[in-house]
Amino acid sequence: MEVSAGERPLPALAPRHRAFLGCLLLHAGRAQSVERLIGAVWGPTPPDTARAQVHAALAAIRRVLRAAGAADQLRTSVAGYVLTTRPGQLDLEDFTALVTTAEDDPGQSARHLRSALALWRGPALADVHADYAPGARARLEDRRLTAVERLADLELAAGRHEGLIDLLGAELAGHPLRERLTGQLMLALNRAGRQADALSTGRGYRARLVREQGLDPGPAFLAVEESVLHGPIGPVVRASGATAGESRRGEPAAVRKATFLPYDIADFAGRTAELTQLIDAPSPTGDAVPSITAIDGMAGIGKTALAVHAAHHLAAHYPDGRLFVDLHAHTAGRQRVTAFEALEALLRQLGIRAEAIPAQAEERAALWRAELAGRRVLVVLDNAADAAHVRPLLPGPSDSLVLITSRRRLTDLDGVRSLPMDVLPAADATELFTRIAGERAVREPDAVAEVLLLCGFLPLAVRIAGARLRHRPRWSVAYLAQRLRDERRRLSELATAERGVAAAFALSYRQLDEAERRLFRLLGLHPGRDVDPHAAAALAGTAVPEAEERLEALLDTHMLQQHEPGRYRFHDLLRQYAHDTAAEEPPPERHAALTRLLDHHLSAASAAMDLLYPDSAHRRPRTGPPTMRFGGVADARAWLEAERGNLVRSAAHACDTGRPAHTGLLATTLYRYLYDHALHDDALTLYGKALAAARQLGDPAGEGRALTDLGWVRHTQGDHRLAAEHFEQALTVCRSAGDRRGQARALTGLGDVRARTGDHGAALAALGRSLELFRELGDRFGEAVTTDYLGVAHERQGRFAEAAGLHREALELFRGIGSRGGEADALHHLGVARLRQGRPAQADGHHRDALELYRRFGYRRGEAKALNGVAAAALALGEPGRARTLYRAALDVAVEVGDLAEQSRARTGLGLLDREGGHDRAAPVRASS
Repeated sequence: MEVSAGERPLPALAPRHRAFLGCLLLHAGRAQSVERLIGAVWGPTPPDTARAQVHAALAAIRRVLRAAGAADQLRTSVAGYVLTTRPGQLDLEDFTALVTTAEDDPGQSARHLRSALALWRGPALADVHADYAPGARARLEDRRLTAVERLADLELAAGRHEGLIDLLGAELAGHPLRERLTGQLMLALNRAGRQADALSTGRGYRARLVREQGLDPGPAFLAVEESVLHGPIGPVVRASGATAGESRRGEPAAVRKATFLPYDIADFAGRTAELTQLIDAPSPTGDAVPSITAIDGMAGIGKTALAVHAAHHLAAHYPDGRLFVDLHAHTAGRQRVTAFEALEALLRQLGIRAEAIPAQAEERAALWRAELAGRRVLVVLDNAADAAHVRPLLPGPSDSLVLITSRRRLTDLDGVRSLPMDVLPAADATELFTRIAGERAVREPDAVAEVLLLCGFLPLAVRIAGARLRHRPRWSVAYLAQRLRDERRRLSELATAERGVAAAFALSYRQLDEAERRLFRLLGLHPGRDVDPHAAAALAGTAVPEAEERLEALLDTHMLQQHEPGRYRFHDLLRQYAHDTAAEEPPPERHAALTRLLDHHLSAASAAMDLLYPDSAHRRPRTGPPTMRFGGVADARAWLEAERGNLVRSAAHACDTGRPAHTGLLATTLYRYLYDHALHDDALTLYGKALAAARQLGDPAGEGRALTDLGWVRHTQGDHRLAAEHFEQALTVCRSAGDRRGQARALTGLGDVRARTGDHGAALAALGRSLELFRELGDRFGEAVTTDYLGVAHERQGRFAEAAGLHREALELFRGIGSRGGEADALHHLGVARLRQGRPAQADGHHRDALELYRRFGYRRGEAKALNGVAAAALALGEPGRARTLYRAALDVAVEVGDLAEQSRARTGLGLLDREGGHDRAAPVRASS
């Protein structure tokens, strides 16, 4: 580790300071918190002085950077410390850029790879002693060796084997179990006429592999060894001049028919539908039409396991070879295998000798297609990046089968069947977990169900969780579930030394372009469960079409899911990963993004509510220009239903993150919708947060409004004592603040509570004062509501004529302002009064009209009331059968919406029918009955 300015070395850092510098450089451009730095350097047992040492090291690093005029490249953010680098400043980034360029430019690949390897001056981080160093050193060394192997492949293909022998021999001295290097050295020796040395190298590798790891070499090595055994390779033998004992392609038939499939995992579970689709695919027909299936899905979904498992099942149908190539599009520490390189591997697996493989990409692809013509070969192309990556690898006319796996939907491959993979069904996930974890899983089924839910039924997560349990005999499944419950540490729990869910996600994330990565990070800030293009556009500060295009790109790469058209969501584990990556956004941008989202939610909700409830628009806060325009009432209602959970979570999140004003505004905006649709749980959450927000802001009017809203919810639920407390507190707060509309709303609620609990004098006084205030304010909606409740109070005192008169007055007021919901309420109450007056036929008509309105506008709470009213009228009209049907329907709706009062009315009616021996004489409920 050293820092220099041009050719001038800068002052050397102390060993501990170099450790921190190495950690920052390995994560260049990404914030590292003090806790992460401590864990990286000391691991789980840091010294007591760890924090002080971190600050001292960072100060020392800044001094060195200042000497080069680059102190600004180490900066402090809310998320931690960020060391940024510029092109040409960091050798690791230069190495990566050169290797990537080699991948993109086949003609100059070898030159770029040699330049990349020339940057290495020995083992990476050789003088760094820290907990993270061994693992990082091993990963970097693997990247270097991969580049060496790619260079060797290119040199062998070009016939420059002589110069490789010393290079590969030196590399193998340090990495004797590197199979690919061994095979390349054997080929180089064989082509140099040193067959005995090649075979000796192979035998040494075999013996060491068995001795140290108890394993046998893989199929690729066996193919190399087989070719060496047939003697030194001389000039290329063309197909027309094949010698005796060889096939027309110049290789033994045994090589052509070899199986190169990876092993089939013993604990494979489930995937019955997917396997059926693959195994029942058309088998070879002799029509020379290849069968190609692209298996796509998110990271960790089990694509490779499925493809390999299906390939083993199908192998007998493809006697001319079972080939496998890992294209490494999403493999940690590995460069992507290009189509050019993959073609060589596939041709070699078919038995084509290296000298017979063309050096030009087009000729290589043509030879591949020619070799498959007339054969039945099964090919698995694993871990493809996109359609362009695999298009040169597809066969021409052939009876072959190709299975492709990719994290991206390969929509640009014509004629290819698509097999998208979802998470495991619960039964399959349970089977997989039990096979891995063993007997403890059988004994704790409830804990297993929780673990699987916390794993999101993602096969990789289930496997890791099961493996952790299997290797920790003291753990119970319940203890594992307890560890996974903490969202902040769940991803770190679902990791082992060699693989992890977060690491798999990170590879997919890095494959995105910068605009897609930014949207992914910002979506991690969204407090809701799903998102539409308008909300995504608000988060990103872009136009809606642009946001939708990026959402679709994230959907195609399986970084998002779609449960219905136009709505996108994360897998639960990806949601946590997105939330973690959001920390990469600068704090001001995170704050601005959430503010834009809240502004959008408020604006869109206000526009929807104005369409649904124009009568109470004067009570809702005014917003700026609408961020959404709705096609009509049905469109607005559908949006509110789809976004309701997100709106409530956004409002709660606003209260908890220093934006209390948005909480109160959203609560006020959504009040009528939540109340009319009996969405009590959401209402209690929202109004509780609105109350806390108002108190944060010192806003007595907002506090009174929230208390009144809470009172109405409790009143509807039948908790009249708590409702009265809320209304009285609201009245006190509003009086002290001089908020007359707030006083009037609280008095209306308090009056109705008093009427329902038998305190008629107090009820009339409260409602009378409320009516005065609303009339003084010119609030006709409030006047209509209070007039209607005043009628209810009179009806409860037995003044049925006065009650009917007040309900008729309220009905005219509601109709005058176009309040259809209020009209339905007044009709229902008028029906109750008419029935009490002994006019059941009129009551029946009013209740039917109310029921039709409630159903038209989806007011479930009102529907329960009206059904009970129609039932009571039917009973009074001597129709017990119809009454019973209606009471049952009312009870079902009342239970569904949690309306205790209407449940009680329905049960009372049914009990009365039972006592009087009423029998069911048919009469199904019609649309308006």
